[in-house]
Parts: sequence; C-alpha cells; structure tokens
Amino acid sequence: QVQLVESGGGSVQAGGSLRLSCEASGIADTDTCMGWFRQSPGKEREGVAAIYHDGGSRWYSDSAQGRFTISQDNAKNAVSLEMNSLKPEDTAMYYCTAAPCIEWVGPPHDHSHLPWGQGTQVSVSS
Repeated sequence: QVQLVESGGGSVQAGGSLRLSCEASGIADTDTCMGWFRQSPGKEREGVAAIYHDGGSRWYSDSAQGRFTISQDNAKNAVSLEMNSLKPEDTAMYYCTAAPCIEWVGPPHDHSHLPWGQGTQVSVSS
C-alpha cells in the first residue's frame, strides 16, 4: 500500500518561498507520476505539479507555472516542490500522491480515491 508523508509547509508573507517534501513507499508500476495537489476551503482539490517516473517530464498548473518547481530525489521515491513568489491565493493544504499521470493532466474529477498523506499547510499573508 502506498504511504506518503508531506512536510515543509508554514506561514510566509507574499513573495516568500517554501520547499515542500514528500516521501513515498509502496508505489505501484501503474503510479506513473508523483506530484502535488492542494485544497483550500470551499474549493475542490486541484493538481499543482507532477513529475513522470523518468524524472524528466513535468506538468504544472497554470497557476504554478513559472513559480513552482517539482523535483525528484535520487531515490526516486521522494519529490520536492520549490515554491517561489508565493501569493495569498496559494494558501491551501498541500497533499502529495503517487498515481497515474492522468490524475493531473486529465479532465477535472474526484480525486478522493487516491492515497494521501496527512498534508502540509501553506499559508501566505499579504
């Protein structure tokens, strides 16, 4: 079974930076991507960034593009998300998961069936 642990969240002012980390185990061959979702009160959980298992191909949401960078560690079972130029609208609980890449690049749908860690809170004040 997939197990995930997110860390690195915190409270920062607009324009600041944070680096989130995710450690995973029990990843299946069908979990071709690892990456991040976020959810804020009143909104659906949305994809933020994902990285393909080859460690090269990456996907970002329009909001994250140009500000966030997802990377894979040397063990290939952990990913990080460097978040720069943070904005108040980035405030959310951030979750990591390993899943088929379509969970990020496909049409909007319910992601609640995916494995999740405890999440890490990111709060950006203006």
